Amino acid sequence: MQVEKQKRIPENLKKKQERDAKDAEDQKKQQTEQTQNAEKNAQYYAEAGKKHYEAFQQSAKSIVDKKRAAKANNEIFVEEEPKFLLVVRIKGINKVAPKEKKIMQLLRLRQINNAVLLKNNKAVMNMVRRIEAYVTYGYPTHQTVRALIYKRGYGKINRQRIPLSNNAVVEAGLGEFGIKCVEDLINEIWTFGEHFKEANNFLWPFKLNSPRGGLVSKRHQWMDNRGDQGPRDVHINELIRNML
Repeated sequence: MQVEKQKRIPENLKKKQERDAKDAEDQKKQQTEQTQNAEKNAQYYAEAGKKHYEAFQQSAKSIVDKKRAAKANNEIFVEEEPKFLLVVRIKGINKVAPKEKKIMQLLRLRQINNAVLLKNNKAVMNMVRRIEAYVTYGYPTHQTVRALIYKRGYGKINRQRIPLSNNAVVEAGLGEFGIKCVEDLINEIWTFGEHFKEANNFLWPFKLNSPRGGLVSKRHQWMDNRGDQGPRDVHINELIRNML
């Protein structure tokens, strides 16, 4: 009776099988850890959302109460100036002077219909006024900030543009600053928190659509009721709603 010869496996194939088995095991382990972390953080996400919502409602109520008290005493209540701006680029690259082009690169306004959040200070305002012919800007509401992050939000991780499809993306980019979910991120931006700079840098510039109904005129100031460029104050929110 002839003994069957043992089938030999090539060395390269053997190494590949071992490598594939190890990768499959690592992937399974990683998925298990992610599932456990998701279950563990589910309660935190719910509590964080509730806490930030209640804080915002309390802050809004406080401002209304102060306005009513001032009116009852024949006084004037002046709200605190917003700490940040929303700037939207409305013109392309044709005939842009080198200095203005450099400023828009520094402000991350590289494409038409890009929108970014910027600190409202003297240095930034000097740059924004320099490029007024190419942008429009104003003060966003809480609803606008929330809509931008949820509908057009992308994070920057290892120089890559990652959609904010789940809270794990936010935690991977900003977990070291105590920002673990999208609600934490929105709250940090809106309240101009201690880590506003890191949170804002984590957010990729918002890529918006052309506004529904089109623009009136890119060559004239919005303040003159003839165009679209320049400051809009709180009316920037109407434009953003038409561009989402």
